[in-house]
Amino acid sequence: MVNSTSKKSKSFINVDPKSHFPIQNLPYGVFKPSIDSRERVGVAIGDYVLDLSVLERNGLFSDIPLKSENLFSRSTLNEFMSLGSDVWTKVRRAISNLLSFDEPILRDNESLRKEAFFKRDAVEMCMPVDIGDYTDFYASKYHAQNVGTMFRGAENALMPNYLHMPIGYHGRSSSIVISGTDIHRPMGQTKDDSLENPSFGASRMVDYELEMGAIIGAGNPLGTPVNIDNAHEHIFGLVLVNDWSARDIQKWEYQPLGPFLAKNFATSISPWVVTLDALEQFRIEGEKQDPQPLDYLKTEKEWAFNINLEVTIQGDDIKSPQIITRSNMRHLYWNIAQQLAHHTITGCNLRPGDMLATGTISGPDKNSRGCMLELTWKGTEPLSFPNGVTRKFIQDNDQVSMTGWCQGEDYRIGFGEVTGKLLKAK
Repeated sequence: MVNSTSKKSKSFINVDPKSHFPIQNLPYGVFKPSIDSRERVGVAIGDYVLDLSVLERNGLFSDIPLKSENLFSRSTLNEFMSLGSDVWTKVRRAISNLLSFDEPILRDNESLRKEAFFKRDAVEMCMPVDIGDYTDFYASKYHAQNVGTMFRGAENALMPNYLHMPIGYHGRSSSIVISGTDIHRPMGQTKDDSLENPSFGASRMVDYELEMGAIIGAGNPLGTPVNIDNAHEHIFGLVLVNDWSARDIQKWEYQPLGPFLAKNFATSISPWVVTLDALEQFRIEGEKQDPQPLDYLKTEKEWAFNINLEVTIQGDDIKSPQIITRSNMRHLYWNIAQQLAHHTITGCNLRPGDMLATGTISGPDKNSRGCMLELTWKGTEPLSFPNGVTRKFIQDNDQVSMTGWCQGEDYRIGFGEVTGKLLKAK
């Protein structure tokens, strides 16, 4: 991978040091300038969105083999992502150069700037990709140990296969929604331990799950696994993920085949896709793996990322956002390259826009637990807030927001937010 934007790069666009979107980031998204306008592809820079369709229309990508016209006038990133990592890096470098402090092409062309830049808080963000398939992993050992301890006891917390391969299940892509979409409390079957038979009604144990999602760019042919050392050629970038969960529905249904209705009602993602090029400098050593994984899961390159993660909650009786989780992507036991290699080892073909989510990212400390199930230990240790209010799980009209960023010397590479409000059951 080539990190095509220097740590010391400076844009002619003024960017606050705490902004998630300096020139070192340049995440991709899909937006509409107004309600009745068409979608198009943009990148975030400071408080603005740069419309890439305008740059393309003015010939500013003419020396890059984009293979089709109007690539950035599309309603998703899928076709662009399918072109592969060499094109991704060239486009990113071109955008960085155009935004640079000492490059006059865009800086000094007032009419072009007026056409190409929009205030971020004045546009509508759309789903950045068409997600055809969605796989959710269970990649944090801390999370797996906590949940296993709750449901099976400490001596059986991890299943025998957990330390040998990334565990995952097939999620529901049709209910993946963009940040800001309200979620209705799901209905379903649950069973109280004290009763012989299940009952039907609204879930009483709705939860969030703090996750990251790897968005697939270039796919692989059916029957051809992706070598783990080539994972960077297939992962376009990352988004924040809230995989909403109904724990009481999950408890009753998960044996023997795992989650189904407990997780198919909604999964929220952030609108900006942060590329691996932008994250390159924040690679760090991951969790120690013991025993050593099998050869197809071994990689020499570090695939953990130092991404700070936070979750806040706000509700009718919690007037300002309260931080309830502080975690970090570095806590994953199985990294995203291993997830990709394992997913395709059978020859399974991934396609542009597919998403591989990490599963709940929990750390070693109580305040780094990535869901209410862990934070309240299945509801037995409610969270308390300064005004005396408590929470065991998410209540109606609670809004859950997640954010994440990497901290550079004097800038941040951030993901913005993924936010959703839980409404009453229909």
